[in-house]
Amino acid sequence: MAASSRSARETKRRIQQMEAKRAMRRDQEGRRKRDNLIAAGAGAAAVVLAVVLQLTAFAGNPSEDEYAAAEAGLSSPSPSAPAEPSASPSAQATNGPNIPAADTAAGQTFTGELVLNGSPLGVELNGTDAPQATAVFKSLSDEGYFGGKTCHRLTTGDTFGVLQCGSPTGDGQGDPDYTWGPLENTPEDGTYPAGTIAVARTGNNAYGNGTQFFIVYKDTVIPADSAGGYTVVGKVTSGLDVVANLAAAGITPGSSDTDGAPVEPVTIDSFSLK
Repeated sequence: MAASSRSARETKRRIQQMEAKRAMRRDQEGRRKRDNLIAAGAGAAAVVLAVVLQLTAFAGNPSEDEYAAAEAGLSSPSPSAPAEPSASPSAQATNGPNIPAADTAAGQTFTGELVLNGSPLGVELNGTDAPQATAVFKSLSDEGYFGGKTCHRLTTGDTFGVLQCGSPTGDGQGDPDYTWGPLENTPEDGTYPAGTIAVARTGNNAYGNGTQFFIVYKDTVIPADSAGGYTVVGKVTSGLDVVANLAAAGITPGSSDTDGAPVEPVTIDSFSLK
């Protein structure tokens, strides 16, 4: 009987050990699956965040609250004044009287010079492919609008290199009384080659263009939003290295690693076209 009891206890002990090992393996497997899901979720969030921040690049700078909210979980912060007040395309189906007519530039090519921090860039605007945008920027340059304005934003991503200029307040804000459309000459594949000059606008609004533009200093990919891409109004014909050198100085500490105010302040001395 004693031997039989010991055998029974030994069998029971082995069964308990086996069950304990199975439970440990199940727990370890569960943790691995959770870790994998967390890693996958973090990777997906990083991709979405990159796209979200990229798409906001030309709607004016996102506020610190907006940027933090995107990083924290792509949730919207408390409402604040937009960089360039948005309006639905239906509400702006036509341009106001302060916007020059597209036919003032249609079929024409304008060449000139954009001077940044004393260094000139040769530029060319294309009134054939982007007559409305060309009319706007020719008019703004003729009235001397750009003199003294700044280039408030620089991006330095591997495939996302632009310098954005022309905000009336110098901080990415737009003029709600100076908006126009439609979109013109937008790349179908979202690729903007180095040297491209394109028009900044409010996100998701084909009639949200204003006075801001961006210079692409290295081949850049910008996904379209619900309105489409960004109007390519012209190109830099010489001096693109001026922008590349400004970019090489980097972004102001405290900004995103690849998106923020340039370390070296950039001022538009003049923008002339003929």
